[in-house]
Amino acid sequence: MSASVPTNRFKAALAAQQTQVGLWSSLSSPVVAELIAGAGFDWLLFDTEHSPITIPAAAELLRSAAHSDSQAAVRVAWNDPVLIKQVLDIGAQTVFVPFVQSAEEARAAVRACRYPPDGIRGVAGATRASGYGRRTTYLQEANDQIAVVLQVETKEALDQLEEIAGVEGVDGVFIGPSDLSASFGHLGNPGATEMQAVLKSAAARLNAIGKASGILAGTSVDANRYLSWGYTFVAAGVDTALLTKAVDTVRSEVSRN
Repeated sequence: MSASVPTNRFKAALAAQQTQVGLWSSLSSPVVAELIAGAGFDWLLFDTEHSPITIPAAAELLRSAAHSDSQAAVRVAWNDPVLIKQVLDIGAQTVFVPFVQSAEEARAAVRACRYPPDGIRGVAGATRASGYGRRTTYLQEANDQIAVVLQVETKEALDQLEEIAGVEGVDGVFIGPSDLSASFGHLGNPGATEMQAVLKSAAARLNAIGKASGILAGTSVDANRYLSWGYTFVAAGVDTALLTKAVDTVRSEVSRN
């Protein structure tokens, strides 16, 4: 095993404002992870917030995706330094942190992802991230290869978008369309006219300060529209929804007669 920490190509792409198309994954199956990793997406997100994916399961998902060209990220369940430490130790190099409401909370998320003196991440030797100790320079190199993506999901957070995005160490800001729509009074309807204007404005505001902007799309049509608005990294769908739609389509097309 190489003694060097792998380069986080997703982090580099965000810094260069290069468009990255990804897929959201909530199915806690290594087989599914391996299958979608072979599709050629730039990045994959394994979601531990709204799915039954546990830390051991997330480690298996990262292993399944490791042999593909897709860069794997993990969304933690909350802006909690313990949860962040755990996903970093199992080898995640990109961490999505939900429901960040202020610059202070943004700084806390960044610090949780950094070893001292830049942060508070706990030091462990033989973790998967360090190649079980075989990556001898891991402690010195890890901070530079970890990407921190913060999620803005409420009106209150959106009012502070530039302040949150401007915190040192934040690599990108992900606009959460579902929770943000609920915050605006459009529960379950991010396609509402008001919300589409809000989502378009958020991308423009982030682009204006040179910060990578991300979003989750429900369909490929939505994904292409978000990309046309200037979003840098877009999840083009969710594996659970894709499977549900495919299964329902097959069932509707086959008759018992």
